[in-house]
Amino acid sequence: MNTASARLLRLLSLLQTPREWPGTELAERLEVSPRTVRRDVDRLRDLGYPVQATMGTTGGYRLVAGKAMPPLLLDDEEVVAIAVGLRTAASHPVDGIEEASVRALAKLEQVLPPRLRHRVNALGAATVSMFNGGEPNVDPEILVVLAGATTVQERLRFAYEAADGTSTRRLVEPCRLVASGRRWYLLAYDNDRDDWRVFRVDRISDPHPTGVRVPSRVPPDEDAAAFVTRKLYSSAPTYEVVATLHLPAGEVARRLGVPPDALQPINEHTCRLHGPGDTLEWLAARLLMLGCELEVHEPPELRTYLNELGTRAARAAGGERSVSG
Repeated sequence: MNTASARLLRLLSLLQTPREWPGTELAERLEVSPRTVRRDVDRLRDLGYPVQATMGTTGGYRLVAGKAMPPLLLDDEEVVAIAVGLRTAASHPVDGIEEASVRALAKLEQVLPPRLRHRVNALGAATVSMFNGGEPNVDPEILVVLAGATTVQERLRFAYEAADGTSTRRLVEPCRLVASGRRWYLLAYDNDRDDWRVFRVDRISDPHPTGVRVPSRVPPDEDAAAFVTRKLYSSAPTYEVVATLHLPAGEVARRLGVPPDALQPINEHTCRLHGPGDTLEWLAARLLMLGCELEVHEPPELRTYLNELGTRAARAAGGERSVSG
């Protein structure tokens, strides 16, 4: 890299720090004249970086928001911090950014130099989250491979362990990754079974892109998340819960992540919930974690389970003593 190009990158790195940079300070840091700084700023503007200049004794240069996001220049520590943050978001989905975090992580890891990839992997291996909610951990590396194959429409082979423990090898055409709660699912066309399938990502291992690009298939539903939800509930015993919750509908939707049509506002402080759940334990935990008063109307099995749970909780707190013969 020639001196002018290296200086331009150094200038960009300084300007990406959110502050006002006096021209004299930039000149000192870059060891050039103020005139050269002005010329380099003009070059950055030509490249699409919105550099704003203000006049006066307190003026200077700063990088402002533009119509499009120009390439960022990050140092090693910043790259590692971003990669670790994206891995965390990918393995512990956050509403609204789960799929974007995987796409960004796939792009970032593709260009990471070996020294930084080693640091990211080492930090990830040494980090344990307290907030996995008892769900199986998802390997971000597997998510990256799946996301990459999905993006370029490349056939993929992997080992898959079914719910009954049976292991098989699959050849699929990945369509979409879907995050639900603390789990990830892969919607893909299974070439060996000649049909669409939904795979839990935590049960996928040893994924390998085949290098074979295929035309994009039309998924069975435009809404991949809705299709995955229907498939999951059609293959597992489910309960339809109806409950009155003494919380505003918007707050319940935010906490539970349920669609708007699952909630019927009664007044500004209360709403009615209609929705499916696969286990009584899951339903009870979700409702009790809302921390509000509630009345369960359906199913009767859930009311019975909550009564049993309340009795055990009272005994654990010393509110109900067992009687010995």
